[in-house]
Amino acid sequence: MQSSDIHSFEDYQKAYNYSIEQPEKFWEEQANKLKWTKKWDKTLQWNFDEPNIKWFEGGQLNITENCLDRHLERRGNKIALIWEPNDPKERFLRLTYKELYDRVCQMANVLKRNGISKGDVVCIYMPMIPELTVSVLACARIGAIHSVVFAGFSASALAGRIEDAQAKLILTSDGLNRGAKQIPTKRIVDEALENCPSVEKVIVVDRLGWAVDMKEGRDSYLHNELPLVDKNCPPTPMDAEDPLFILYTSGSTGKPKGVVHTTAGYAIFVDYTFRNVFQMNESDSFWCTADIGWVTGHSYIVYGPLLAGATTTMFEGVPTFPDPGRFWQVIDKYGITHFYTAPTAIRSLMAAGEDHVLSYSLDSLKVIGSVGEPINEEAWHWYNIHVGKERCPIVDTWWQTETAGIMISSLAGVTPTKPSYAAYPLPGVQPVLLDGDGKELHGNSVEGYLCIKYPWPGILRTTYGDHERCRQTYFSNYKGYYFTGDGAKRDENGLYRIIGRVDDVINVSGHRFGTAEIENAININQKVVESAVVGYPHDIKGQGIYAFVILWDEGANENPDRIRSEINETITAEIGKIAKPDKIQIVRGLPKTRSGKIMRRILRKIAENELGSLGDTSTLLDPTVVDEIIEGRL
Repeated sequence: MQSSDIHSFEDYQKAYNYSIEQPEKFWEEQANKLKWTKKWDKTLQWNFDEPNIKWFEGGQLNITENCLDRHLERRGNKIALIWEPNDPKERFLRLTYKELYDRVCQMANVLKRNGISKGDVVCIYMPMIPELTVSVLACARIGAIHSVVFAGFSASALAGRIEDAQAKLILTSDGLNRGAKQIPTKRIVDEALENCPSVEKVIVVDRLGWAVDMKEGRDSYLHNELPLVDKNCPPTPMDAEDPLFILYTSGSTGKPKGVVHTTAGYAIFVDYTFRNVFQMNESDSFWCTADIGWVTGHSYIVYGPLLAGATTTMFEGVPTFPDPGRFWQVIDKYGITHFYTAPTAIRSLMAAGEDHVLSYSLDSLKVIGSVGEPINEEAWHWYNIHVGKERCPIVDTWWQTETAGIMISSLAGVTPTKPSYAAYPLPGVQPVLLDGDGKELHGNSVEGYLCIKYPWPGILRTTYGDHERCRQTYFSNYKGYYFTGDGAKRDENGLYRIIGRVDDVINVSGHRFGTAEIENAININQKVVESAVVGYPHDIKGQGIYAFVILWDEGANENPDRIRSEINETITAEIGKIAKPDKIQIVRGLPKTRSGKIMRRILRKIAENELGSLGDTSTLLDPTVVDEIIEGRL
């Protein structure tokens, strides 16, 4: 596979310094690693005021030609994609690069046969089955813009995304498996389409063999479409700045934002970050446990690994089905060398007990990674000891839907790591910390608002159909900077620690505390599985601290006041008395999206007693948790 450019800390330092001194030349060198139909005329044009950012204007390429075609001669028989089904007893699937290429070309021809051409939007609402990866690549093959919606969102959430993008065609399935549950995806699509006149065609994958309603003239089964087309589909040349996909951020705080990424910049950035962060070799095997419905799945299940010529794995199920050893069983089954998952998954598997992980050897693992939110120290150490066996480097990655790929992370085995710290920015990424007045905080041992002061190829270009919203959200807070919305610390050695969203920073009597910092202290308590902290109005302090805490079974049987006292003692020891929560509510679970993100907005509303403005909770992993938290509110 395409190898890393960086093999030592000295290499990293040289690459980083070069990328700051000569950013355009640095990214030109990365761009030259890809296959272009036509080379670019201008490397970069930008300002952060409008914003207006263009990389490699005048150039043309097709991302699927770089993911598939260029590998066929050397890697045609190499496994490109491993698919592990929800039920471990069901037959798995391995596709070589040639087999994946054939499937993508055939699916692309199905789309063309159904009226899809360059620039059309295709919405994909599908479980984690091979056809999902194939569909994403098929859209890119012909220049259609894909909009993947996580197959777990409600019909209204799906409809909002379809309507905003004015999608012309929907790719879905009859139903899906998720753990012990089965969900009727086609029925959800039908309900969503009652108010989406832009959709002309629906193509259905027969996953469960269910009988579903099929609307004549609109709906067809994929297995009936495939025999009507061949496997020859040349890649459509795409301008560097042509949109590749739209990905909607959560709509729980209002209308969802359709983040737009463009063809060349996205390809260059995810290729570079994948190769250098994970440090894979030709024979290695990569597994990112995310869903392709989220950006992590786009970048590090589909595009990043395939651009590099790696073997990538997609998993239909959940980490606890049929038991909490499933992740570890899959790692041993396929000899996974590089494993990339979320802190919330790690914590849930911690809670299940060590027996489930100790039953498997995990000898194949070389690198383990974390993505999605800051990982607390206790989970970091558990992950390091029980999964990585204290021999696998941990890459604790920080990035966002809007950044396309990893921005701050250690490079596996190459750069320093520190528990709960994302570590150093990648070459080509220029983070800064700003104070409340928008002035840069120089040097180390500082804390402030995390911004980026120079564009990177993967930066979002706009929010679909509403560029002003893009400007307001990301570029208006601090003139001349991309504002991440996060607060961060830079330690004495220049390593970055993300301390939470700025709206998750609590100002208690003039003292700023990141929610992640307080949660980390709470989670040190041996009786705590997981916690979430929010601020709420306080007559004296301005903001008080409200903690929601999940306990292990043995802790749940103890006196709650005693547990609260122990937690406060820990926080006092770790941070100081000023950071002690005013309220600590013991809960069974936390409101989470299906990707595992804790919905602190909902917790804030509960803490503030604004129960009439919780918003749509139907898309949560377990909506009943919200009612239980409200009932037990302090």
